[in-house]
Formats: sequence, C-alpha cells, structure tokens
Amino acid sequence: MLAEQGIDLEIVIYDDYVLPNTALQDGTLDANYFQHTPYLNSFNESNGTDLVSAGLIHYEPFGIYSSSVTDLSDLADGATIIVPDDDSNQTRALLLLAQEGLVELPEDASVESGVTILDIVNDNGYEILAAQADAIPSLLQNSDDGTIAVINYNYALGAGFKTSDALAIEDASGDAAQTYANIVAVRNGDEDDPAIQALVKALQDGVVEQYNEQTGAGIVAIQ
Repeated sequence: MLAEQGIDLEIVIYDDYVLPNTALQDGTLDANYFQHTPYLNSFNESNGTDLVSAGLIHYEPFGIYSSSVTDLSDLADGATIIVPDDDSNQTRALLLLAQEGLVELPEDASVESGVTILDIVNDNGYEILAAQADAIPSLLQNSDDGTIAVINYNYALGAGFKTSDALAIEDASGDAAQTYANIVAVRNGDEDDPAIQALVKALQDGVVEQYNEQTGAGIVAIQ
C-alpha cells in the first residue's frame, strides 16, 4: 500500500520493549508499532524521551482462560483466580473480572486511576492470586481444576490459547480498548509527516482485519 505512494517501508523486528523506543528517539527508526500509550508515557518519564502517538491501530484483549472451566457460570465457590501483579495489567484484569461480575470494585475504579487487589470491595469468596504476568500461563497449567486466570494477549497466544478460547474478553467499547490500544509512535513533531500519516492510514485501513482472517489472531481493530 505504501509502495504505491512511493514510500519504501523497511520493517525492523525487535525482541524487547526498550530498544524500539531508544532507536526511535536516536533517529534509527522513523516510527515503531508495539506499545500502548500508558507504556509510552511511562517510558518517556523514565528515560527523558519525547515520543508521541501518531494514531491508534488495534488492541489486544485481555482474556479469562482456564484449562478446566468451560463457562464462568460453572466457577466453583472459593475458586482461585490468577491475575497479573504489575499495576497496569492488574487494573485491566480486575476491571475484566468486575465486567463479568466476579468481583466488585469501588464505584470510581477506572483505567486512569488504577486499581489493585487491595481495592476489591467484594471478592465473592474467590481467592485472588497475583503473579508475574509471563508466569501465569504455566501457573494455570499446573493449578488445581477449577482455577481461572486473566492473561495478557501475548502470553496467552504463546501458551497456545486463542482469543476464541477465552471465557470472557474485554469489552471492545470499554475504556481499556482505547487506553491500551497499540499505537504508531514517533518523535514529537513527526506525527504530521506525510509518510507517517500514510503509514497510520495503511495500518488502519483493513490491515488488522486481514491479519485476523489469515491467522485467527483475535486482535481487535480500533475504529
């Protein structure tokens, strides 16, 4: 799509969450596409960088998964629910549990304000266990029958789960979908560059849907 506009797109793949931003800041890259805005804001604050979003592309829904439970209505009293232990992921996990009526949170709980397991108003007798996000799939696999877990999309995918396997996923119209949407990030001032705008438009113009059709990935395009 970009070649038709005379733009040569070179894709560089990184395997961590730091180098894509440092390479963008130092001019090695013109844009990157791997992160959501809260992560970008945190990175800027910690590293003195000045990177901004040029556009929202897709979000990767958090899901509730289990190796033994097939419907949340069958969840037993006192069942264990595993959630991530880091701030942003724990907030998303707890909001998803609240969305499904499994826990009750304060009325003002939101993505912006954040929420932790200490803020749960009513856990309905479930045992809420916090663990490192990347360890949750293996913990679930080795847990007692009846355990469920809220798992990041990438770790669920790596463990062989598909979004279609989830017992529930984040509401596409909810705050999390917009707040944690993956973005095209650029240096401040470059967001209006014609080539950057063309890249954003290309990614927004059906590419996510095509990728889903080809792979069954289950990511959700931001409309």
